[in-house]
Amino acid sequence: MAKYNIKLVKSLNGRNDKHIATAYSLGLKKIGDETTQPDNPQTRGKIAQIGYLLSVTEEE
Repeated sequence: MAKYNIKLVKSLNGRNDKHIATAYSLGLKKIGDETTQPDNPQTRGKIAQIGYLLSVTEEE
């Protein structure tokens, strides 16, 4: 199953509260934090919402 490597590359300061909550739900709290998430509709939706803050790579 495919997975995403997600890294927070921009600050959460001054961002919309919902976007901050989305980042926290992915396990990202500060710049440089990385996480691996499964490829499913929930993860894709979170990436779509805050993609401008993230660096996303797909692993197989």
